[in-house]
Amino acid sequence: MRCKVFLQTCSDGLASLPSAQVGNRRIHLLATLALAVSWAVEARADEIPVLGAGKRADPGVRAIDRTPVPPHSRVRPTALSARGPSTLDVLERLHRQGEIGQIAYRGYREEYQDDKAFAAKLEGAREIAMRGALTNVDQIAARGQLTASRLEPLWLILQRNREWWSTGPLLVPGQRVSFPKTELVFEYVSGEGLQIHPLANFGKLNALWRSRVDRDRMRQLMDELLAVAAWRSGSRAWEYYYDFGGGAPPWVSSLSQGTGLQSLARAATKAGVAADVLPELAKGVKVFQRRTPAGVRVPVAGPGDHYAQYSFAPDLRILNGFIQSLVGLYDFATLAADETARALFEAGDDRAAVEIPTYDTGAWSLYSRGTSRRESNLNYHVVLRDFLTSLCDRTQEQIPCGAEANFTGYLEEPPAVAVLTRTLRAGEAGRVRFSLSKIASVTVRLARGGRTVYTSSTTRAYGEHALTVTPPKTARAYDVTTTATDLAGNSATTTSRIAIRPRK
Repeated sequence: MRCKVFLQTCSDGLASLPSAQVGNRRIHLLATLALAVSWAVEARADEIPVLGAGKRADPGVRAIDRTPVPPHSRVRPTALSARGPSTLDVLERLHRQGEIGQIAYRGYREEYQDDKAFAAKLEGAREIAMRGALTNVDQIAARGQLTASRLEPLWLILQRNREWWSTGPLLVPGQRVSFPKTELVFEYVSGEGLQIHPLANFGKLNALWRSRVDRDRMRQLMDELLAVAAWRSGSRAWEYYYDFGGGAPPWVSSLSQGTGLQSLARAATKAGVAADVLPELAKGVKVFQRRTPAGVRVPVAGPGDHYAQYSFAPDLRILNGFIQSLVGLYDFATLAADETARALFEAGDDRAAVEIPTYDTGAWSLYSRGTSRRESNLNYHVVLRDFLTSLCDRTQEQIPCGAEANFTGYLEEPPAVAVLTRTLRAGEAGRVRFSLSKIASVTVRLARGGRTVYTSSTTRAYGEHALTVTPPKTARAYDVTTTATDLAGNSATTTSRIAIRPRK
């Protein structure tokens, strides 16, 4: 039986856990209720370049982002329409309609024109990056999505690109940087320049919230993140303003939005400004009510709702992002006593109870299902396990707690590998089939009379696979040694024999 816990423990959800583990979970839950420390979305603290000021240690931030491109059928971003309004046309309209004042209008217009002129003076990679940042703004305008609330984050992106490409060094894709007198983290996106990366900043804010000495930095980053939120279909949202995996900006992420609500609510509570900030954050909950692509809600057959990691890819189901979005909603609902967030958590939690078991292969975890089905790499397997730990700590439900235990166990279990082929035909190409229980590096060695005659090494996902082998014309058996090493370094070796039948 499943149960929901916000301000109480639930014995039904603990029935299958060992008594010592149950006791520890209850103590942990009660001791850390409401401000429970979730596992960091970005677990490490790296030094990142700060323009003109060396490097700065940013807790919770990786120096280089290695997020995989969404593995789904790409939909190319809408091309810039020649008939769509220009950026300057949109600025003029916003001014004419009273959405921005005269001084602001003049400032945005002049900054944009100066950025265009600046880009024209650049060469090579710097020109590509600056023009890419400008093109994103132009495309958003041409699609009718350049609203008054998006001017602040978009023009900040243009400003930072102009500053960096004036004096800063060239960057590698995914590299994170920052600037003097700001805590915001920017990421270099190939062909699109420096971009605000919401999730990296929310991971940093969570890390600063945990710190005992970084209260001022936490407050500054909180204020800066609140300032770059935009209105999206009636909701406050922290959007991404660059192309990614076929998604055209602006787009949102359940993972990022949920972590944002969590980290900002924590920071506001610690800073003593919860009464002012939490009502504003509550306006960001609506992203989870809106269907994709305006929001992240994906109605599904059966109980609950799924929340998409990418608003442009509702049929791509990435479990780690979905689970962390629920943890974020849970924490925000608890801190803000927000019934809407609580109901949205409940709907997502109902869905998670259905989906979580389908990501367990029996030996490893799946990273995604839906439009793409593939196993997690080692990093994302651990990330998913840790997010499930966070959800288990909060709800004490059997399904996430059981999956957490399974995924932890898989980190120490060697892969199961078996050769399925028993015979081959002499002198004819044949397939040596083998099965794997989990993604692994596999070496297949064929020997005859103690001498190795064929070796192949490859990495394969779980399931059945085959190698093409042509035995000699003389019928003679092969001794087969197969070694599989999983992503966590666990190895297993099997031996078998393949008979070589005479040619017909």
